[in-house]
Amino acid sequence: MAIFKDQAKTKGVTIFAYRPSDLLAQMIVDAWVDDTFRDQLTERNADGTATELAKVSARSSLAARGLYLQSAVVITEDEFDNHHSLNDDDEVVFVLPNLSRVVPRPGQSLLETARLLMAATPNGI
Repeated sequence: MAIFKDQAKTKGVTIFAYRPSDLLAQMIVDAWVDDTFRDQLTERNADGTATELAKVSARSSLAARGLYLQSAVVITEDEFDNHHSLNDDDEVVFVLPNLSRVVPRPGQSLLETARLLMAATPNGI
């Protein structure tokens, strides 16, 4: 997980790590296997900011996992690499590891893979 501050307002970026959580790892898996859910989390306005649907989806999905945040957004690794900035001071940003890193196999759980990528991906969900 990460908190990003707008570079115009601050000198740097604040990033913090959170121990891999099974509930958050399952959220990653859900986003990997459910195109509709992933699209809701990563939907963007024309200016590249998260849509209201994306914000609501992120907050409600996180709340279902015990994280109650005023403002949350899920971004892709590409958005992270392109120096995503906060849209408000209360926003907490979660990075969804790229599905391209995963080789799904029928009948096998992706939970352990998600846990690993939470640790390996910069600020993975």
